[in-house]
Formats: sequence, C-alpha cells, structure tokens
Amino acid sequence: MSLRITTLAERPEFAESLWDMDTAWPEFMLNDPIADLFYAVATSHYADYVLVADDPAEPGRLAARACMIPFTARDGDLPDDGWDAVIRRGWLAREGGRTPDAVSALEITIRKDLLGGGLSAHMVAAMRARAARLGFAELVAPVRPSQKHLEPHTPTSEYAFRTRGDGLPYDAWLRVHVRAGGRVEKVAQRSMTISGTLGEWRGWTGLPFDVDGAVEVPGALVPVHVDVTHDHAVYVEPNIWVRHPL
Repeated sequence: MSLRITTLAERPEFAESLWDMDTAWPEFMLNDPIADLFYAVATSHYADYVLVADDPAEPGRLAARACMIPFTARDGDLPDDGWDAVIRRGWLAREGGRTPDAVSALEITIRKDLLGGGLSAHMVAAMRARAARLGFAELVAPVRPSQKHLEPHTPTSEYAFRTRGDGLPYDAWLRVHVRAGGRVEKVAQRSMTISGTLGEWRGWTGLPFDVDGAVEVPGALVPVHVDVTHDHAVYVEPNIWVRHPL
C-alpha cells in the first residue's frame, strides 16, 4: 500500500479516531496507570510527537500510529523502569516547565488487518526522521519484543541478545530496529508495572486467576504474579532498550 505519514499536528482530523484502530494489543496492556500521563493529553500536548499514517487511496482511515515523548534524561541513562520512566519524566518536565533533552519512542501500532505487511519499518524510519527534525541527536526506545511472549520463562537478559546466523537479533521487532540503525543496549527489567484485583485480571484476560503463584497469560512477556489471599495480581514487563543515533 502507499503510505502517507505525517504528524498529528499536521493532520488534526485524526485526533478523534487516533485510539479507535482495531489493534492486536492484549487488553491488560491498556491498563498501565502511568500511561494516562501521556495518552490523556497526547492529542493536545504532544501532537508534534505523534505520527499518523494513512493510505491516500483510503483517505481518513488510519493505517498506523507512532508515539514519542520528550523527556529529561539523566546523563544519558536508560532507566530500568523504561517505558514508565520516560512517560513519568516527560510529564514531570512538562509540568515543571523544563526543556526536555531526550526523546523516547513509546509505541508503533499497526492496524490489525495490515500486520505483516512491512509497515512497521516505515514507521520506525519516520519516527527517526521526526526525532532528528525536532533537534534530537538520538532516539531511544524501550522495545517490547514481538516473540518473547512465546517464551515467558526465558530470562529477558538472555532473549534480548540472542541472534540469528546472520548476526541480526532473533526477535523480529528487534530486527526492524537494528536494520533501521538502532543498537540493542540493555534490558529494562521493570519497564511497565500493571496491577489489579483478581476480578480485574479476569475481565482483562478471561482466565480464572484462582491459584497463587506465577500464571502464564497470553500475550504477556513474563508470568503474572498472583496472590489469591490478598486479591491482587501484578505484571512486571521487561522491555529492551534500543538506541538510535540520528
């Protein structure tokens, strides 16, 4: 398909439908409380950092979106609480009137019926170009590896640096980033933390959540920790930090 990629600032007509795409995200992934510090104000405060893609043959129908957030780095560190950290630091910088000195990718989401068509590589390239145009020397990304959910018990520190015979990452999503010029740096062991009552988790997943311990959840990169006595479950998702020099 022919892809037209612009910023949300350039195409404000997409603001109302930005989150309405049919996507492959598991329901539980939409319940990280830190996310509200970005997504609730993304269309009003971060329109220059949100990319939207549509097909000129289907004008007005969103094919993909990509979100970034400017934040305050600390001597270029890549925090262990990756995704949550950059959103929190971005929010604190905005609320405190400080000028961010770094920019992080947050997501690239492809419409479900277009998955597997190579659009993600175009969105990564567009995100890199946009970050450079905004004056940043690098784009960092707490990447959610696309195949890790098939190995929830494999340590992410092992998975992150696994390669194929050609030297590229084993994980398909990491390969997209590396082919675009990114470099796998380290693991963010607690990049996202999603907690809820057992009733909430049952609603998000359709699973019983009636046994203590580690529970495998479809789409989760690691098991979810369940405490039946105290009626809660906690998911701590690891991501993989990638640096994109620009």
